[in-house]
Amino acid sequence: MVYLQVTLKISTENRSDAAGVYQKYKAPFLNTIAGAQSKELLIRDEDVQVLHGFDSIENATAYLNSELFNTDVVVELKPLLDTDPDVRIYSVA
Repeated sequence: MVYLQVTLKISTENRSDAAGVYQKYKAPFLNTIAGAQSKELLIRDEDVQVLHGFDSIENATAYLNSELFNTDVVVELKPLLDTDPDVRIYSVA
């Protein structure tokens, strides 16, 4: 299992809109992205994290270059972000 973690700094007043973007693209992510296994939204006071589960590092990396990520998700989230997102890929030991 591999996780793609995207940490987003989003102000409180924009979080409901960001959650809407998450909900809008969860099913397309799970149904169309190679190797996609899960997608979770984690919320805390400091930030919001989207945790994507994949079957391989290659598929996680490919998603970051996909049309769904760059043309849809990033475009809709960008106006809601306070800073650039922190993107990391982890493999399970």
